[in-house]
Amino acid sequence: MIDFHCHLDLYPDPRAVLNGIDTRGTYVLAVTTTPKAWRGTTELVGDRKRVRVALGLHPEVVAQRHQEVALLCGLLPETRYVGEIGLDGSPAHRQSLELQVTVFERILSECSRVGGRVMSIHSRGAASRVLDSLERHPRAGTAILHWFSGTMRELERAISFGCWFSIGPAMLRSNRGRELASAMPLDRVLTETDAPFTRYGDDPLMPWQAFDCLAGLEGARGIDRIELGKIVEDNLRRVVQAQPG
Repeated sequence: MIDFHCHLDLYPDPRAVLNGIDTRGTYVLAVTTTPKAWRGTTELVGDRKRVRVALGLHPEVVAQRHQEVALLCGLLPETRYVGEIGLDGSPAHRQSLELQVTVFERILSECSRVGGRVMSIHSRGAASRVLDSLERHPRAGTAILHWFSGTMRELERAISFGCWFSIGPAMLRSNRGRELASAMPLDRVLTETDAPFTRYGDDPLMPWQAFDCLAGLEGARGIDRIELGKIVEDNLRRVVQAQPG
């Protein structure tokens, strides 16, 4: 089981979630919303081999915390994983979009300077702007577009640029999400939850539930979910073993 985008530190009881991860052998990328949260989450995770912590500055908080980009850039040499970063052009955050672009491009530039990083990228309402920035920084690393919700043309552009994608149960609940997931190259797909923001009934999804999305993908792609799980596991090995960039 693989959850390549969850907010471990935002669960009500992160230690209990970590115990569940250990018990089930789940592989997790714990993204953070600010660079200040990265240090604490790293200490919380400790020496667990199956959990990695990504260094992030979420676009939704850039308007208030854009000055922390300097801290993020200073911490980059300490991790191979960066996220959650990116742009948000939804109505609630559109006013800060140009500032978001400035911050995002500074992060991409620094990732390029240190040799590339594995990046979990937010692109809601701003997929074209995200791709514009990535194309200006082709050496920034491996771009994994989390919960991609752009147009089919934007998806085709992202595919041609070499982007990866992480999909989850919440995304596969909608016809649009299934349509996009069906068009993504299977050799560049990983699973995620985006929990605890995503829920199953009244409860937040757990990292070990990320593979639940394979049931929806099974029908859309005509491939058995067990085989899909093997493909995702192979994809994770390639991301972990390959040098970004």
